[in-house]
Amino acid sequence: MEEEREAQWAVVDADSDSLLGRVALREIRLDDGMAEVAYWTAPAARGRGVAVRATDALARWALDETGFHRLELLHAVGNEASCRVATRTGFTVEGTKRSAVLHPDGWHDMHLHARVRGD
Repeated sequence: MEEEREAQWAVVDADSDSLLGRVALREIRLDDGMAEVAYWTAPAARGRGVAVRATDALARWALDETGFHRLELLHAVGNEASCRVATRTGFTVEGTKRSAVLHPDGWHDMHLHARVRGD
């Protein structure tokens, strides 16, 4: 268990069981009470609040019930939809990590957001 650093959950439609997306805790550091939140939504689910509801549910569970102290969320600076998800779910912008993640089209600056217990 100490070596496990990631947990993922499927986000499905309650009526049809169709896959809408996924939420995850990555880079889990239990000793520090920290993890990184990640998510994606299927193209057909975008614009319906799926990522907001799933991310908020995961953050509440991790901070209020599981005992994490801090959750971080990173997204490419140009990804305005992910920035809206982060903001709507209570993740505060803390800054920009320059040239932090390599995507297929090159290096991307990333916005760092965080939510801590009590936010």
